[in-house]
Amino acid sequence: MNVYPLQWDLGPIEITGYGLMLMVGFLMGGWLIALQLRQANLKEDYAADMVAAAVIGGIIGAKLWYVALTGDPGALLSRGGLVWYGGFIGGALAVILNSWRLRVPLRWTMQLGAPALAAAYALGRVGCFLVNDDYGRPTNLPWAVKFPDGLPPSTAENLKNLFGIPIPAGVDPARVLAVHPTQLYEVIAMLVAFAVLWSLRKSSRPVGWLFGLYLVFAGVERFLVEFLRAKDDRFLGPFTLAQLTSVVIVVIGIVILGMLRKGPPPLAGSYLETGKKLSPAKVSTVR
Repeated sequence: MNVYPLQWDLGPIEITGYGLMLMVGFLMGGWLIALQLRQANLKEDYAADMVAAAVIGGIIGAKLWYVALTGDPGALLSRGGLVWYGGFIGGALAVILNSWRLRVPLRWTMQLGAPALAAAYALGRVGCFLVNDDYGRPTNLPWAVKFPDGLPPSTAENLKNLFGIPIPAGVDPARVLAVHPTQLYEVIAMLVAFAVLWSLRKSSRPVGWLFGLYLVFAGVERFLVEFLRAKDDRFLGPFTLAQLTSVVIVVIGIVILGMLRKGPPPLAGSYLETGKKLSPAKVSTVR
């Protein structure tokens, strides 16, 4: 199956499928955070605070990480050149600083952000598919996809020269090969993660514990999918820099899960408090 980039040209403005889904992802994340705040009878404005910080910090972090990987400072001013883990780290730091500025306990910020991050990431990967980027290695599976106009096109020549993937002798270098739609693999994985995280948000686990579980989900799925990705940064055999980062993310997640196994729930803080006393039912949902 051939898949082509989704984009609209509105005069001098070009709207891509990735840009559209990035916006939808941030909006969905903000809505999910606001919904949790409403259910806990806390200040919903904090959702906008978190999303604004995540957008600014995420874009800066994604750009800086890309420049560090490629050594191309010109990418700072380009439309492309965004790396997920750089965006995650930059966005997380910005959200943490904003949380500290508003005196919102970090554990509350972690708790609110966990399901939203999973959903937003899934939507972002839909955008990668729509722009034909971040695809996988060649495969003969029934659901394999060809990207004739991908970033870059999934031709035999590109897969060999750019990603070091062996191509059988006699294959036309210009031939577009079918590859793993790894973007969609990640969409499915993180939608499952979101469903689990969302169902556990009202459990008796301590505030912030959910974020540790999110990190484990995110790190494990990325580590596994990387084996199927067309990548040019492999070292120590089949491993990539993203996999190394994934291992660190999983370890941090496990540490958080261990640290927050028990203990009294932290107060939400004056900024989040609405002045209305929580009912016993609502209190039980945020422990």
